[in-house]
Amino acid sequence: MIGEHHYRLRSEWTGNRGTGTTGYKDYDRLVTLSSDGKPDLPVSADKPFRGDPSRWNPEELLLAALSECHLLSYLHACVTAGVVVVAYTDDASGLLTEDGRGGGAFTEVVLRPRVTVAEASMLEAASAAHHQAHEWCFIANSVNFPVRVEPEMTVSGARVGEPA
Repeated sequence: MIGEHHYRLRSEWTGNRGTGTTGYKDYDRLVTLSSDGKPDLPVSADKPFRGDPSRWNPEELLLAALSECHLLSYLHACVTAGVVVVAYTDDASGLLTEDGRGGGAFTEVVLRPRVTVAEASMLEAASAAHHQAHEWCFIANSVNFPVRVEPEMTVSGARVGEPA
């Protein structure tokens, strides 16, 4: 299926303390993201940038988008390869480097999916499905920094290479 998909959301700053942006310390970095038919998402800047650490920040949301996109692409790749996934978790991390001029950029993201498959005979195809998922992931294909995938595979509750 070839086509275009359009996405919309509303980003509303809710951090005006009554004096607007009169000074760098005079406003909160509180924002509400909304999209039709979905619950609002309270977000903020990251704590080092005067944000509220109890809210999601843009850097975490980018990392979350990469992690979820790989997960969903991986599940699809496994279905097409006949691999039955019974559990999947990802401990993703990202490195953002400031440039000293007020900006910065992500320089790398590492996804660390832990996948449990139904049978040992599925391990090879399950491992190969990570490559296919990476090729299919819309978000990974949209960023200009490396997204590495370091999977760990498990069968029937035992780590591969250990007795079941």
